[in-house]
Order: sequence, then C-alpha cells, then structure tokens
Amino acid sequence: MISVLLPTYNGEKYIAEQIESLLSQTFQDFIVYIRDDRSSDKTYSIIQEFAGKNPGKFIISRNEKNTGESKINYFNMMIDHKDDYVMLCDQDDVWLPDKIEKSLKKIREAEGIYGLQTPMLVYTDLTVVNENLKITAHSYEKTANKNFEKNSINSAVTMNNAAGCTSIYNRALAEKITGIPEFYVMHDWWIYLTASCLGKPCVIRESTILYRQHGDNDSGAKNVLSLNYIRNILSNLNKPASMINDSYRQAGAFLKMYKNDLTGEKAELLYSYASLSKASRIKKIRTIIRYKTFLHGIARKVFQIIILLFYP
Repeated sequence: MISVLLPTYNGEKYIAEQIESLLSQTFQDFIVYIRDDRSSDKTYSIIQEFAGKNPGKFIISRNEKNTGESKINYFNMMIDHKDDYVMLCDQDDVWLPDKIEKSLKKIREAEGIYGLQTPMLVYTDLTVVNENLKITAHSYEKTANKNFEKNSINSAVTMNNAAGCTSIYNRALAEKITGIPEFYVMHDWWIYLTASCLGKPCVIRESTILYRQHGDNDSGAKNVLSLNYIRNILSNLNKPASMINDSYRQAGAFLKMYKNDLTGEKAELLYSYASLSKASRIKKIRTIIRYKTFLHGIARKVFQIIILLFYP
C-alpha cells in the first residue's frame, strides 16, 4: 500500500485541483493522509467534502495548534506514517496522471536490485508552471542547472536534488525517520540525504508533476544561469553563504543522529564537511577538493569559491 502525505494550511485556492489530480491517477491503490495545520480559510471544509464523497480514500486530521512551518507538519507526518511506500504531496501542485504508477514501478525495480532492506528514494523532474498552470519551464533540472544523476553523499551534503513533491520512498527509509533532527534545512533534503548516506536514491529524469509557482511560493525554481539571478546573488552573497553554512550544520546533525548506521568513509566525509563551519579558508578549500563536495553548475561553483575565500 502507498501512503500519500498531504499537509495543508490556508490552501483553499489550489487544494481542490491537487486532490482532483490524485483522484485521476492511473494507479489508485493508495490512501491520502491529510493533516491540516489549523487553516483559517476554507481549506479544511474543502478536504472534508472530498473525504465525504470518497469514503476510505482520505483520512483527515487537524493539529491542535498551528506549527508555524509546513516543514514541521511534514516531518511530524513522516514520523507518524510508515507504509510499504510513502509519497509526499504539496497542496498547490498538480500531479500528472501516471505519477504514482511510474514512481512505484521505478522504486520496485530498484528494490529488486538493491533489496527491500535498502532505504530507497525515487524522485523525478518537475514542470514549472505559474498560478494558472501555464508552463514557464518544461524541466526544473535544466532551469536550475542541476544534474539529478549526481546523488552520491558528497553531492547530497551540499544541495538537494529531490523535491519532496516528486518523491516516493520505501518502508526501509521510512523506518529511519524516527524523530525531528536538532537542525535541518528542509524535510525533503533530509530524506534525500538519508537515502544517499544509508541507502540508494534513484531518479526518473522526466516530469511527473506541475510545480506551481505563485505569490506565496515563488522561491523554488529559478533560472540560475540568467543574468538577473547572477546579479541578484552577487549583490547579496549573504544568502548563499548562509545556505552553505546551513549545509554544514545539517551534515553535523545527520552524523549525530545516524552515527551508528554510517560506514567509516561516509562518517569521515560528514564529519569533515560539518567541521567546515569552524575551519580556516585554506582548510575549507582543501576539504572541498578532497571530498569533491562542490555545488552543481558553474555559477554555483563560482559563488561557492567566492564565499569560501572571502566569507568567514
């Protein structure tokens, strides 16, 4: 069975369209768990209506109080729900009809190679659309200048390739999610890091989702090769510097939580990378080169080098 986890908060504008896309999937052997974070709009009544019309398909609940962050709601749901397979769903996207079917086929193929006891994660590309579902980029991978095939640990510690809304993971990975880390950047990056360090991440290099960008969610898909993007980053390097420092902290938190599960080489890499927050500029550069923990793409590498050289 597949559990689809859908946290909601004030999503009345788009939630019905997303739920309709779930009901239109070519594979229907799944249950949708919806946990509302005390929405103040009509979101909860909308999901109640869908649940009433589709008995047994939706299991809905509400938090006792607002958590304040969607990633906290996600993490709590991932801790609470274990199944053969788990998929994460955002309230404002639209799933293409064969998303579940393709994702399930891929992860089962991977399990056939690596075994059911291997924590497995499958993620896909996204089609970026505006609030009216007009396509603005056919491939998020290309627009963001990423390489989704680069998912080994030395790549995963530096940046996230696996958007949660595209992901499916198996029970072996689900069982590793037992608590909220002392620090993490995003829930999906943490899952991706878990698969890279403890199991095997796999990619489907085609889109399975319409990834909606709108006024409340316009930071996810940027063309990193555009002049505007480069100019904005160069005018304020504090943001990428903060993100790099956060990746050091996240690696340290991951090592602390899973130190008993890690092999020597992986533990060494995580320890060395996490230690960069307090390292000299020379040591930072040497460590990045030694473990090949470079960011993806020429533009990001340039920003990374500038930050390593000129930021504390």
